[in-house]
Amino acid sequence: MLGVRGTLMLDHLRSWAFILLAFHWLGEQLFASPRAQNLVPFAVARRGEARLMIDLLAVIVVLQDVLNQLHLLENTSVETKAVLAFPLIVAAALVLYRLNKIGVLGGGTSPADDDADSENRLAAGASRVVGVVRRGAHFFGIFAPLLAAAGYVNAAEALIYPAILTLALLAALVIVQRFVADLYAWLSGLGHAAQDSLLSVGIGFVLSLLAVPLLALIWGARVADLTELWSTFLGGFRVGDTLISPTAFLSFAVVFAVGYGLTRLIQSSLRNSLLPKTKIDPGGQNAIVSGMGYVGVFLSALLAISMAGLDLSSLAIVAGALSVGIGFGLQTIVSNFVSGIILLVERPVSKGDWIEVGGLMGYVRDISVRSTRIETFDRTDVIIPNSDLISGTVTNYTRGNTVGRVIVPVGVAYGPDPRLVETILSEIAHAHPMGLVDRGPKVVFQGFGADSLDFEIRAILRDVNWVVAVKSDINYEICARFAAEGIEIPFAQRDIWIRNPEALRTGSVRSGSESGASLVAKEPAATAEPISPVLHELQDGEEDQDGDGDADR
Repeated sequence: MLGVRGTLMLDHLRSWAFILLAFHWLGEQLFASPRAQNLVPFAVARRGEARLMIDLLAVIVVLQDVLNQLHLLENTSVETKAVLAFPLIVAAALVLYRLNKIGVLGGGTSPADDDADSENRLAAGASRVVGVVRRGAHFFGIFAPLLAAAGYVNAAEALIYPAILTLALLAALVIVQRFVADLYAWLSGLGHAAQDSLLSVGIGFVLSLLAVPLLALIWGARVADLTELWSTFLGGFRVGDTLISPTAFLSFAVVFAVGYGLTRLIQSSLRNSLLPKTKIDPGGQNAIVSGMGYVGVFLSALLAISMAGLDLSSLAIVAGALSVGIGFGLQTIVSNFVSGIILLVERPVSKGDWIEVGGLMGYVRDISVRSTRIETFDRTDVIIPNSDLISGTVTNYTRGNTVGRVIVPVGVAYGPDPRLVETILSEIAHAHPMGLVDRGPKVVFQGFGADSLDFEIRAILRDVNWVVAVKSDINYEICARFAAEGIEIPFAQRDIWIRNPEALRTGSVRSGSESGASLVAKEPAATAEPISPVLHELQDGEEDQDGDGDADR
């Protein structure tokens, strides 16, 4: 019914319909109605006009292809084709310019849309990629009509129409990337935080790589050229006798990723399900989980190398030279690495232990290959190299069990019966619930101090982690019991006595030797007077012996 020409034109109808529908879908996804949320956060002043401009671009692309098909069918002259193509080129340039003005490529907004677009307005114009696309579209929209007017219609078409298709491809990439990110956010439960995750960035990078061949085809590359480049890429390159190809690298990455994922899954199962049901202490559980991780990563790398078919025998000499350099340059790191393995195997220090090393005291929170993290009682984390724990002196207060001793020193004034003091202290120590019954507390009379009788309470606690609280409880109870029994807890006191205060009261200031001799006591110590009445008499009896207006003391 349509004849030869109509039938040939009808064969392109599906591609034209696809272009119209694809551009219309892009416009709907990029610029939704004011009542809906944009899929991508582009700022635009008038959404309806933006969608109309995108539909017009699709119509222009379809008309350009119709013109090319008619030129082939009717075998029209080049001049006729150039005259017919010029209005389409100008129309495409005007649409690009209008899109740029209303903010699709640049990001301008009007005050009327400030409230409606407040949630979707991100810095599209500030983005470097968007800025480059905007300047490129602006350049092609101006330069292509000038070329067409000068007669270079093919050059104008080679600029303006690939630019339109490139914009459509970039818009499709943004939409797909946003869709995959939203899907990941829904599956992971992260919500909007998934938009800024590393996986979202990785998805965008992979999509960009996949779009490179399509961009090459849009800008005139042939399929045969791309096929040849792909074959060369798959061929890889050689390093010695080893062939490095993308296939081998991909096989290595996939196998290693699968092995690494299985290792983490086994570690998680051991940590959360299996090991807590055993009688292994937390330190042993941590050592088993960490060792499983190291073994799993090593086996995954070895299996990945084997599956990829990499022959590393030719790199043995280079690896030997590098190992020597690493041994000298990174000997501290290697030492810490070996010490970490010793800590995990020998377990002199385990996770959860209360240790003291290098003047620092705290709980071991994590033991890695290179270092150990200790949480001090100030709630600060201290990173200690593993070599310090192996070669240095470490005090472990909870190694194997939490039983420990507390020592509470007590000073009592001279006078009370020491046996009575011992009985009171023993009752206080036995009454505390944290002490062990089978290994009861002891009270030790240490000796006679300068100001007090020195006692000590020594008790074995079922959990040494409570040593500070236990010592505080015992001290409170000692204060209460001593006050009730009338027992005094002494403190240091000193009384100063002057042997001959009359020398200071009546004598003048002499030379150093004479003054020193006059102050030496000639009378017994029983006649001495306290310093306070002497000072009172000195204040009343100040005299000016040298006539300088000041009282001599």
